[in-house]
Amino acid sequence: MKALVWHGTTDIRCDSVPDPGIEHPRDAIIKVTSCAICGSDLHLYDHFMPGMKSGDIMGHETMGEVVEVGAEAKGTLKVGDRVVIPFTIICGQCDQCRRGNFSVCERTNRNGEMAAKAFGHSTAGLFGYTHLTGGYAGGQAEYLRVPFADATHIKVPDGIPDEKLLFLSDIFPTGWQAAVQCDIEPTDTVAIWGAGPVGQMAIRSAILLGARQVVAIDRIPERLAMAKAGGAITINFDEESVVERLNELTGGKGPEKCIDAVGMEAHAAGTVDAMYDRVKQATMMETDRPHVLREMAYVCRPAGTLSVPGVYGGLLDKIPFGAIMNKGLTIRTGQTHVNRWTDDLLRRIEEGQIDPSFVITHTVGLEQGPEMYKIFRDKQDGCIKVVLKP
Repeated sequence: MKALVWHGTTDIRCDSVPDPGIEHPRDAIIKVTSCAICGSDLHLYDHFMPGMKSGDIMGHETMGEVVEVGAEAKGTLKVGDRVVIPFTIICGQCDQCRRGNFSVCERTNRNGEMAAKAFGHSTAGLFGYTHLTGGYAGGQAEYLRVPFADATHIKVPDGIPDEKLLFLSDIFPTGWQAAVQCDIEPTDTVAIWGAGPVGQMAIRSAILLGARQVVAIDRIPERLAMAKAGGAITINFDEESVVERLNELTGGKGPEKCIDAVGMEAHAAGTVDAMYDRVKQATMMETDRPHVLREMAYVCRPAGTLSVPGVYGGLLDKIPFGAIMNKGLTIRTGQTHVNRWTDDLLRRIEEGQIDPSFVITHTVGLEQGPEMYKIFRDKQDGCIKVVLKP
């Protein structure tokens, strides 16, 4: 089969690789009908995340049709089922899964000892991500083996295009969880740093959850235009002060809720701390660039909430924890517990409350994936979200 394969920093190739097969009775094999490139894939493309190996198959936003089912998964899946595959691999049986904390499943990371050394405890296995999260083959391919498939799937109905359903795999529930973690009240201003795909979903989620006003912060015109079309007030951080504008919008009190939809590769050209972070990262004295976290901690209203769906991989510097503590801020983070939210989100799609396909700007064949990684990373050609068709 054809698949997008990681060979090193900025080196993604469309290679011929062996077809996957059933390795365990709980497995299933799906024929991929649509997949996507995620912003967190760029952390692998640029090799900011450790644990990648040449030959790893990329991708964790995938859907398709079941073509083979292991003996222990036949009670819940059958050949021909149409499924979206969450990026988190879940057993459905451990203590964390029973609590709905699916992204920290205790059983699915087959490299759990390695992850525990890095993070203190293992987290769930993830598709198409680093060997810290199990080293599982990803779904930017013609076929995908789904481990623990009896739990790791979302059945979806026929008659709804892939494009409306695909993002149930990651970015839609990720934006939704980011907003839910804010405990939004009708009087709240929700400020969202980053108007990429997750930020766009967080904007619409915050509006659906009843925020008084939602503010999107970015510098890419196409992203800001999409955010405005979704109901957000926009701030271009290249043209005005984020802190001054947020204070103006909130009567000097600051937003009650702040969402970091950027993560470890924050860009803040011209700011002192951004230059500091780039030097620290280049000299391997810091893994991540936390400009957004600093700015959120500074501008957030006392007793407010910082929600962090943006991916961080390691060590940060100069975090103003004194401000966080003295202002009484709550920080809520985490990879997304996808299956906790998908029944509700699928219902909202079916009822027409939201059509997640609005975020798609490019749909191409799998073989064009390598060049689309660069276009997406460099924000060329108005690119906001890429869907691949194997």
